[in-house]
This record gives sequence, C-alpha cells and structure tokens, in this order.
Amino acid sequence: MKISAMAKSLVAGIAAGATAAVTAVQDQVLTTGEGVTIALAVIGAWGIVFAVPNRRDTTDA
Repeated sequence: MKISAMAKSLVAGIAAGATAAVTAVQDQVLTTGEGVTIALAVIGAWGIVFAVPNRRDTTDA
C-alpha cells in the first residue's frame, strides 16, 4: 500500500493536534498558550513528516 507524503503528514498533524488538545483541556479551559501549543504541534508534525521521505521498497528489484 502506498501512502502519499501529503496524506501521511495530514494524519500526523491531526494526531499531534488531537493529542495536544486532549492534554490542554483537562482542566475544562483552553487558554491562548494552549491554543498556540496545539497549532505548533500540528504545524510541526506537518513539516517534519512531509520532509522525511518514505523508505524505498527493496523487494521490487
């Protein structure tokens, strides 16, 4: 199964943002700092995952 780099980074961004959001709202309040942390987690995940190439399949030789 081949997954494009964009789809892979989108899923990673959603996962990172959801993780940060769940942690941020434990006290039932979302502050500006927590919102910035969520945004940075999503943007960071998009950039890092998109920049790292998929491993090449060596079985198709």
